[in-house]
Amino acid sequence: MHAAETATDRRRAGPLRSLGWLLGLLTLVALGAMTLSVSVGSSALSLVDVLATLSGQGSELQRTLIFELRLPRTLSAFATGGLLAVAGALMQVLLRNPLADPYVLGLSGGAATGALLAMLAGLGGVLVSGSAFAGAFLATLLVFGLAHGSGSWTPSRLLLTGVVVASGWGAIITLMLAVSPAERLPGMLYWLMGDLSYARTPWPALGLLLGVSLLLLPLGRSLNVLARGPLQAAALGVAVRPLEWSIYLIASLLTALAVTSAGSIGFVGLVVPHMLRLLLGNDQRLILPACALSGGILLVLADTLARTLIAPEQLPVGVITALLGVPTFLYLLHRSR
Repeated sequence: MHAAETATDRRRAGPLRSLGWLLGLLTLVALGAMTLSVSVGSSALSLVDVLATLSGQGSELQRTLIFELRLPRTLSAFATGGLLAVAGALMQVLLRNPLADPYVLGLSGGAATGALLAMLAGLGGVLVSGSAFAGAFLATLLVFGLAHGSGSWTPSRLLLTGVVVASGWGAIITLMLAVSPAERLPGMLYWLMGDLSYARTPWPALGLLLGVSLLLLPLGRSLNVLARGPLQAAALGVAVRPLEWSIYLIASLLTALAVTSAGSIGFVGLVVPHMLRLLLGNDQRLILPACALSGGILLVLADTLARTLIAPEQLPVGVITALLGVPTFLYLLHRSR
C-alpha cells in the first residue's frame, strides 16, 4: 500500500515539477521581451536607462516615455496575447479540433461591429471599448442560441453556426465601411487590423488573464478527459455539459476583452496552442499556463516589430501576427504529419 501511494504521489508531482520549470523559463523570456519592447522605438533607450527609470530615477522625458507610452502598451500587448492564446486552447478542447480559433465562432465579428458602430456615431475611448464588448457578448448569445435550437448542441453544430454568424458579421462590417465618411476610414481599418496605439489601461486585461489562469489550473485534469470525448469524460465522472458551457463562456469573455483592448488580431489563438501542443504534449495542466505566457510573448514581440519596422510610421500589429502566423502554422502543420 505504501509503495502504491508513493508511486501515485510521484505521478502527481511530475506535471507540477514540469510546470514549475516551464513557467520559470517562460517568465524570464517574457521579462526579456517586455524589456526589449520598452527599450526600442523612435527614441532608443539603453538597458541601464530603462532599469534606472523603472527604479524611480531617469530624466522626466524618459519617465514619460516609459510610464505613459511604452510600458502601458507593452503590458496591453502581453495581456491581449495571453487572453487570445488561452481562449484558443479552450476552444480547441471544447470543439476537439486543433484548428479551432476564438475568432471562428464570430466573436471578433460581433466586437468589431459594435466598435465600428460607435466610431460611426462619433464616440471614442471607453465608449468604443464598451460597444465592442457588447457586440462580442451579443455574438456569444447569438451563436449559442442558434446552435442549441430546440435540442442540444454538438461541437460540429456549434462550429458551423459560428462560421455562418461570422460571415454575417463580415457582411455588416463591409457595409459599414462602404457607407462610412472618408475621414473615419483610416481609424476604423486600423482597428479592424489590430492596433495597440490607443491601449492605455492594461490592468483589467492583466487581472482577467491572471484570474482565469488560476481558475483553470484545478480544471486541467477534467479538460484532459474532455479532450478525449464527452462519452469517456461522462464515464469517468466529469460533468460534461456544465464544463462545456463554462469553457465556452470563459473563452468568449477572454476573446471579447482582447478584441476590446486591441481590435481584431488573428493567428495568436491558433498558432500558440498548436505549437505548444506539439512541444509539450496534450496535457492541459501545462498547455493553458504556457499559453498565457507564450501568447503574451508573441504579441509583445510582434508589436515591437510593428513599431520599429518602418519607424516613425507604425504598422497594425495584426499584419505582423498574420505575416508570422501563416508560415509558422503551415510549418507546424507539415511537421505534425
